Amino acid sequence: MSHAMKAVIPAAGLGTRFLPATKAMPKEMLPVVDKPAIQYVVEEATRAGIEDILIIIGRNKNNLSNHFDSVPELEQNLREKGDEERLAKVQQSNELADIHFVRQGEPKGLGHAVLRARAHVGDASFAVMLGDDLIDERDGLLAEMIAQHERRGATVIALMEVDPEAIHLYGAAAVEPTDEPDVVRVTGLVEKPASEDAPSNLAIIGRYVLTPEVFDILERTEPGKGGEIQLTDALQELAADSAGPGVYGVIFRGRRYDTGDRLDYIKAIVQLAVDREDLGPELRPWIKDFAANL
Repeated sequence: MSHAMKAVIPAAGLGTRFLPATKAMPKEMLPVVDKPAIQYVVEEATRAGIEDILIIIGRNKNNLSNHFDSVPELEQNLREKGDEERLAKVQQSNELADIHFVRQGEPKGLGHAVLRARAHVGDASFAVMLGDDLIDERDGLLAEMIAQHERRGATVIALMEVDPEAIHLYGAAAVEPTDEPDVVRVTGLVEKPASEDAPSNLAIIGRYVLTPEVFDILERTEPGKGGEIQLTDALQELAADSAGPGVYGVIFRGRRYDTGDRLDYIKAIVQLAVDREDLGPELRPWIKDFAANL
């Protein structure tokens, strides 16, 4: 099943936390070291065996489609210079997968963005991947989620333990254990609860493997927190359906890079750069010297 599964990447947000950089550039195109954030997400999907990807875009997001298209003039220029290394990097993005685009129209929230994928996905399970969360390529989170979905026939979401004082920034899950470590059955979900009202410190992070039943639920889901159609509300209905396969969570304990706000974005760049063979050997001692002189 995994090789035929499609992925949906919502990328229609305004990126207001990164203004003025995102005034004319989508936040998903902001570079993380030397690749735009969204390319990391597409590469993650392909590593999990997904070859068909739909990106949900908004107005002024043409840079996204341009990035995954070929640029013959640039490629020819690099070819004539004999710069095969840079040529390979340029060509990589337009050879990753079969990438499609659809406009969200009105920005009505994540649930609405997912619903816009219905015509492309059809009556099949699919993955949803948010660009704010980058998962290290050494950690096979999405592949594990797809495997759990295939085993259980259920919706699967990614969960991560966070500081209880930070749970109000996430959707929070109430869970019960299963026969597998770090795999739980989700019994309830709350979108951005106050810390005293949260059912746990297990936060939903930006990876989902959804069954097509979610589309019917989203069609009738009323706007929730923030006046938006919340995917969490639809997942709560799936989790509460005792006649259905339910919702399961994979608790992720690997390397996640949060690019959702300016400080975490900077941290993500540093974390990824220090592990690179071409940058780390020079960057790590520089960071130590810099920190010592603060």
